Amino acid sequence: MSKSLSRVSAALQAAGIPGTPVETPTEIRTAEAAAAAAGVLVDQIVKSILFQGESGRLYLFLTAGGNRIDPERAAALAGEGLLRADVATVRQVTGFAIGGVAPLGHLTPLPTFLDPRLLDFAEIWAAAGTPRHMFRSAPEALLRATGATVAAFTS
Repeated sequence: MSKSLSRVSAALQAAGIPGTPVETPTEIRTAEAAAAAAGVLVDQIVKSILFQGESGRLYLFLTAGGNRIDPERAAALAGEGLLRADVATVRQVTGFAIGGVAPLGHLTPLPTFLDPRLLDFAEIWAAAGTPRHMFRSAPEALLRATGATVAAFTS
């Protein structure tokens, strides 16, 4: 088991989120592919998107698979201008490679915001530390586990 997958599995267990991550036959690089693999709606997929503030601080935005982040709304929540975080910074701060960034189990705690659309479902799915692993959760359990703030940041 990879270090990333082990970290997510441990975080899920610590948070009391039942079940274990599942492996998909191929790498999943889009919310649409993840939804097809899980047999759910695209909005039931949690996209973990990282932005870097002008200060250098990273911010994690957990959004429903079909939604897009509104840069102005995201920046207002962060309290500073934001740019997409680069691949090396994401890996260094979270311990995850792009395509496998999980919403929890990061090397460094991050300010986290959750799209209210995710709360519309009984079950949501998210990356589990690799591009081939996903886990399911009740949205409220993931909200508690991540300490995220529910906020409107999509357009």
